[in-house]
Amino acid sequence: MSENTTEVIVGTGVLAVAIGFLVFATGATSFATGGDAYPLAASFRSAEGVKVGTDVRMAGVKVGTVTSLDLNPQTFRADATFTMKQGIEVPDDSAISISSEGLLGGNFVEVIPGGSPFNLEPGGEIEDTQSSVSLITLLMKFVAGDGDE
Repeated sequence: MSENTTEVIVGTGVLAVAIGFLVFATGATSFATGGDAYPLAASFRSAEGVKVGTDVRMAGVKVGTVTSLDLNPQTFRADATFTMKQGIEVPDDSAISISSEGLLGGNFVEVIPGGSPFNLEPGGEIEDTQSSVSLITLLMKFVAGDGDE
């Protein structure tokens, strides 16, 4: 009988941990999909290293998440949609770039605020974009030389 009681206690503990994890995961991602965020868009020449769920940061602080990434068949550019936390106003002359966390780290999208007194409306597009830089391309240029001596 004591074995049965032990199994029930362990099972209850596992279930409690699973429910706690679910609550934590829902709370940690709620600002990206919930009503307390608004969408913005940008179009990149290359979105290498960015995928749905990639962090959007401003001054090193996570302020949003990439929610969609699609190829535009007319312009052959990567159209990205991302969310920003409510209360963070983005000036309409801001820039956005794909940055790397380091040589071995992942990429993130960085919003560089401009100085305009006018802010982007929800659903607006950031026009000034800078695409990701491929580490392999840079290494190939360095190894092959660029012709300048």
